[in-house]
Amino acid sequence: QYLEYRTASVRYLAKGLNALGIPTVQPPGGHAVYIDAKTFLPHIPPEQYPGQALAVALYLEGGIRSCEIGSVMFGKTGPDGKFLGAAMELVRLAIPRRCYTQSHIDKVIEIAGEVAAKASTMRGMRMVSRPKFLPHFTAQFEPL
Repeated sequence: QYLEYRTASVRYLAKGLNALGIPTVQPPGGHAVYIDAKTFLPHIPPEQYPGQALAVALYLEGGIRSCEIGSVMFGKTGPDGKFLGAAMELVRLAIPRRCYTQSHIDKVIEIAGEVAAKASTMRGMRMVSRPKFLPHFTAQFEPL
């Protein structure tokens, strides 16, 4: 019963985001929803980290903590010095076990809707400090 509730909550979140025009990886998983930031923010190129921009916007708008899984995590510099973005630009909304009710998920959807309303005006990020290893944990950014 617990697993049925958990997967239903994840599906409910994905369906709510999709209804707002926020694209997600389908089908949603059992523990998280992955927002497709590349599709959601097509005007932000990979070198301006659309996933990171979305993660920051969700946090600033309503305290939603998420994780970028895209060019911050997997981008690199090619031999010619040119930036090579990740194949996908995702933002993971993980749902911790036994923490949130449907009203919490509804609030996440509401806040995401507020971010979606501003999507066309959102700007990318510039990485101002990139550690050699695991930049997705400790890199520093500033908005463009």
